Amino acid sequence: MKRPVKTGLLLAAFVAAGTGGYWAGQRGFALPFHSPFASMSTPKKGAADPTGSILYYRDPDGPFYSTEPKNNPKGRAYLPVLASEDISFDPPPVQAEAGSAAKTPGKIRFYRNPMGLPDTSPVPKKDSMGMDYIPVYEGDEDESGVVKLSPGKVQRTGIRSVAATRSNITQILRAPGIIALDERLITVLAARVDAFVENVATVTTGEAVKRNQPLVTLFSTEFANAAALFITELAIDSRGVTTGGARKRLENLGVPPEEIAEIERTRKIPPNMVWRAPRDGIVLERNVVTGMKMASGATLFRIADATRIWVLADVPELGLASLRVGAEATVRVRHRPDLTFAGKIALIYPQVNMETRTARIRIEIANPDLLLLPNMYVDVEIAAGDDTDRIVVPESAVIDSGARKVVLIDRGEGRFEPREVKTGPRGHGLVAILDGVMEGDRVVTSANFLIDAESNLKAALQSLSMGKESNTQEKQP
Repeated sequence: MKRPVKTGLLLAAFVAAGTGGYWAGQRGFALPFHSPFASMSTPKKGAADPTGSILYYRDPDGPFYSTEPKNNPKGRAYLPVLASEDISFDPPPVQAEAGSAAKTPGKIRFYRNPMGLPDTSPVPKKDSMGMDYIPVYEGDEDESGVVKLSPGKVQRTGIRSVAATRSNITQILRAPGIIALDERLITVLAARVDAFVENVATVTTGEAVKRNQPLVTLFSTEFANAAALFITELAIDSRGVTTGGARKRLENLGVPPEEIAEIERTRKIPPNMVWRAPRDGIVLERNVVTGMKMASGATLFRIADATRIWVLADVPELGLASLRVGAEATVRVRHRPDLTFAGKIALIYPQVNMETRTARIRIEIANPDLLLLPNMYVDVEIAAGDDTDRIVVPESAVIDSGARKVVLIDRGEGRFEPREVKTGPRGHGLVAILDGVMEGDRVVTSANFLIDAESNLKAALQSLSMGKESNTQEKQP
């Protein structure tokens, strides 16, 4: 259909809808004085005469049009409408302000689809509807990868966005634990020679003992011989200063310093030797009874100080990256959830359990009231992370497809840009962005999957259009 015919039909449609008088008045059509639209169509003084070819014909008595010459019912001929009098639906050109330089477009980079589709062209072309592709000049912002949504769709889908900020990532790791004694606070009381047990204190396994509290009395001929030699040396030297050989022998036999001092004071051979508790603690083992013979090296008592204990917790392998020695930890007893104990990670064991894929950590906790007992189960909460400030966004902003991670940047006015990112530690609903987002960038936190779906569709259409263009170029000779 030729342009005059199309234009005439378009005008007829507007007139039929009751808008013909409006458009005619806006464009300044010359209507007869007796026409009801004459008051809106008086041409301005000094206006240039109409020029151009005849596009269509109009009824001088009313808003009726024709593509060819004809007469109205009153016998009056339709008036020709020239090209300069035709209606234009394009907005009038913006006039540059006085004193300002007019902006001149630069070199055309490419042409983009007028309907917003992702296909572009290096040369002018039309789309399937006959609309011209729009030129994109140098210096214009490239929005080929931007998804555009109407304001109504943005509101209906409930899209929300927040600004990326800088913060440190912390998280709470929870793990089961078990109470264990501090290995450094366990002492074994043993005889270094064959000896007979003459007397045992009334303490039993599980009872508390004090440092230097008598526990067991032993008799041994080796103790007696060493004591006699020590007394002889003391008698030879009237000043009481010995060469130290006999004293050293008593020490090597494990004779307590108190017993050696008593021999030196009384100059008598003791009938037996008393072994005392080496520290304050709890009796873990009592392996002696009165009258029995103890072999050299046999354990008499095993005593542990339980005022400071260990908590051994098994942390999943994936949480090891955020753990560090010195991190704060909270321990809760399962049978007393109201009780909490504070401690710090003292050691991260250098191996991972093959069956459970967990790593063991050690937390040291003060236990002055002895409320925590060995082998007791507890629940551990660890404040994992570090003090490094990173760019962080909500976890809901990251779309993880497995192969890549993407966030959607809100560029305003319904424009959203998919951007691939590299993520770091997570915690408290936040995820660190190591690459791809700058501080202050607004990221979409809700309805981002809907935008991502449109982005994938746009990318698919772009790949399809590029494939068609390459096939066309290959077919050309």
